[in-house]
Amino acid sequence: MIRRAFWLAAGITIGVVAVRKVSQAKSTLGPEGLNRAVGQISDSIADFADALRSAMSERENDLRAALGVEAPAAPAAPGAPGADDAPASRRSLR
Repeated sequence: MIRRAFWLAAGITIGVVAVRKVSQAKSTLGPEGLNRAVGQISDSIADFADALRSAMSERENDLRAALGVEAPAAPAAPGAPGADDAPASRRSLR
């Protein structure tokens, strides 16, 4: 009798674990899971890009301070009087 109860409990446990794993795989591989995964990846890439821009800006400021070079003036807003939409290297060629 105890052996039957043991095997019954073991079978129920294995069944519950299997159902949970299948439902988890189903939600992960379904459209919602795919959207969630893509969202997490895009958030990670955006965070990395923000950290990279911040580090680049800090390093540029450090280099400018070490070389004694002043930071360039902020570019004029598009459409402002005297503002040209072409980059500086292109303006010199005109």
